[in-house]
Amino acid sequence: MNAADLGLPVDVPSTALFTDQYELTMLQAALRGGTADRRSVFEVFTRRLPEGRRYGVVAGTGRVLDAVENFRFDAGVLGFLREHGIVDEPTLAWLAEYRFGGDIWGYPEGEVYFPGSPILRVEGSFAECVLLETVILSILNHDSAIAAAASRMSSAAGGRRLIEMGARRTHELAAVASARAAYVGGFDSTSDLAAGFRYGIPTVGTSAHAFTLLHDTERDAFRAQVESLGRGTTLLVDTYDVAEAVRTAVEVAGPELGAVRIDSGDLLLVAHRVRQQLDELGARDTRIIVTSDLDEYAIASLAAAPVDAYGVGTQLVTGSGHPTGSMVYKLVARAESADPRAPLQPVAKKSLGGKMSIGGRKWAARRQGADGTAEAEVVGTGPVPAELAGRQLLVELVKGGEIVGREPLDAARERHIAARAGLPMSATQLSRGEPVIPTEYL
Repeated sequence: MNAADLGLPVDVPSTALFTDQYELTMLQAALRGGTADRRSVFEVFTRRLPEGRRYGVVAGTGRVLDAVENFRFDAGVLGFLREHGIVDEPTLAWLAEYRFGGDIWGYPEGEVYFPGSPILRVEGSFAECVLLETVILSILNHDSAIAAAASRMSSAAGGRRLIEMGARRTHELAAVASARAAYVGGFDSTSDLAAGFRYGIPTVGTSAHAFTLLHDTERDAFRAQVESLGRGTTLLVDTYDVAEAVRTAVEVAGPELGAVRIDSGDLLLVAHRVRQQLDELGARDTRIIVTSDLDEYAIASLAAAPVDAYGVGTQLVTGSGHPTGSMVYKLVARAESADPRAPLQPVAKKSLGGKMSIGGRKWAARRQGADGTAEAEVVGTGPVPAELAGRQLLVELVKGGEIVGREPLDAARERHIAARAGLPMSATQLSRGEPVIPTEYL
């Protein structure tokens, strides 16, 4: 099941108002000026990765497709625009018939990207493409930032399981998107039931300290949980005294106890002590789950600890210090007239500083070395060199307004694992560094 089956979880009748007003004022001026129908190409890219990051992760593509499909100006939306005088009547009439009828190509979800990578290419009339700028950037910037953080945490975890637990640390709708992006980036499950419902992500959860505090004794709390959820449950053991809680947990559940969770203290030290105690009590198969404000650095520091799984919240859903991918949506080519036969002309704004853009409709390919490891991200506007023809990165997502690139979420997750594995080994280092491969322009 995907979001298209359920309807998008938004608080307005469509995704059409997830946009900045200037998209509509540009549309009105273009309609009046006779340029709205000019064939145009917009591209999404980032000029730089967040400081110290070595690669980015494309996430949110599936949500972009849902948003484009649901971008409709119904009576309620049009009434709002009319009431507030945002656009004139001819523009309202045009919006009432709006359906995106162009083409969209992009890096498939889960793929990695670098500065200058044409992550998404939107083609159609200026009018139909310009309206999508804000909602596309909103989704890709957020989800890609979360997926990049998740990928770093996944690398640091070294194969140990990861649980997304950030719902209470962000907006309720952002929490669902974050869980989805985290799953693409390598997390195994989420505590957020809405994410499980909408996207089929495995969900987990047992109890908090409040459940222990509700009962007269810790033993009573453990007994109630085990009787309800079975011996395979996870018992939270740091409400009072950890050693006493572990002893009580094994006495109540027996050596078949599924797991214990530690949510405070010196996690490295406590995990070693708990592992030794569990083994001495015969609970050798009982797993240890740690939580408590973890990020990729904390996870890496626990590599030598006897930990089986990590629960991550705040740092994950805020992009571990980088909550946006800093992506932009720029017009890179347009026709000289509304004639469908008019050739495309490269365009780009001239800017000082770090805001330079490169005009032209772009393709991208990843050059590999003899061992199959990526050597460079190659971006060009002319013919694709023969040696790169089979390594092109953009895939067709929308053709003539019809969605053609929707896929299961697990496909994006598996793609990311493969894409990350194809990068040089230094890609997974947590120390600050430049992008792991350069971007070359042809």
